[in-house]
Amino acid sequence: MDKDVKQQSEDIFRNLGVNMTTAINIFLRQAIQAGGFPFEIRQKSPNYQTQMALAEAERLLADPDAKRYSDVEEALKELKS
Repeated sequence: MDKDVKQQSEDIFRNLGVNMTTAINIFLRQAIQAGGFPFEIRQKSPNYQTQMALAEAERLLADPDAKRYSDVEEALKELKS
């Protein structure tokens, strides 16, 4: 277990009046009751700025007149000029 994760968890549980073993038992009992994770698990979705960058990239890919580069060096050279 990651040391930082363990320490942060222990601090939270101590403030709630339980130790790590009790907290883990609570989690496991909730998982049994729920028949799986007792909370929703999902992938992180990109933030707004990343979503906009992806949308722009898709538009550029669809545009036959958009400038294309054969390699990164070529693109960087143009950016610096």
